Amino acid sequence: MKIKEGYMPFHGYKTYYRIVGEPSKDKAPLLLIHGGPGSSHNYFELLDDYAKTGRQLIMYDQVGCGKSSLPEDEGVYVKETWAEELVALRKYLHLDEIHMLGQSWGGMLEMFYLTQYDQKGIKSVMIDGSPASIKLWTKEQHRLISYLSYEDRAAIAEAERTGNFTGPKYLAANDRYMERYCWDDPDENSPEPLRRETNGKRASLIAEGPNEFTENGTISDFEVTDDLKKIHVPVLVTNGTDDLCTPLIAKSVYDHIPGAKWHLFANSHHLALLDQHDEFIDVLDHWLAEND
Repeated sequence: MKIKEGYMPFHGYKTYYRIVGEPSKDKAPLLLIHGGPGSSHNYFELLDDYAKTGRQLIMYDQVGCGKSSLPEDEGVYVKETWAEELVALRKYLHLDEIHMLGQSWGGMLEMFYLTQYDQKGIKSVMIDGSPASIKLWTKEQHRLISYLSYEDRAAIAEAERTGNFTGPKYLAANDRYMERYCWDDPDENSPEPLRRETNGKRASLIAEGPNEFTENGTISDFEVTDDLKKIHVPVLVTNGTDDLCTPLIAKSVYDHIPGAKWHLFANSHHLALLDQHDEFIDVLDHWLAEND
């Protein structure tokens, strides 16, 4: 398969993009929007083989992570920057008609983009493991924490009380929480893209905060639930049964988007693309085919 890499100039910085496969007259390309903020396109490389179906894939690293620029200015790390970057990328790569798939923060960015910017040319959207409300997200994370051991609950509560998220007991507890609901730390047996650095820790800290349940960064006020009714393109909401994005969070998105559909991946954490790879590809393929 042909793979093309490049950089788009953006606000004095540069945005890395990666295109897999060739354009098709029959199948609109799929634009992949990664999570975080502060993750990278890396895990979307697990989809590379899907381009063999004739569907071109476009993935990119949002400014502040991956191979894109890592600005020193903390004012860059806001949802408006990443939405404007998405607008600019569509224009730069001539993505007039596309499908979009956003995972975690990527789905949040999709929702913000679709409710605040022009929806023209969007054939369909997949929102994978994403909240419309950070307030609901943090509430659900604390419910998930309640299923951890007494020791881990106590360590997390103490870290939240003191604001010290560096202690060994907290770090170990947070690791176990993330392994249970997000994904395991990559090791030598993990797919190579997952073992690569994302270079986004600073972006994550600025935009999100120290963890998934202490949202005190620039997106801590994210709330688009009441605006979801503005979305008039086909939307598929997905999440896993053992996901940071709980069924309640996913349902709150699904319920507010006119005509939306919902798929729940059994036995999946926060990255169904990894945990339920074949099912994920099958669901994705049928969804895109329905909306070409």
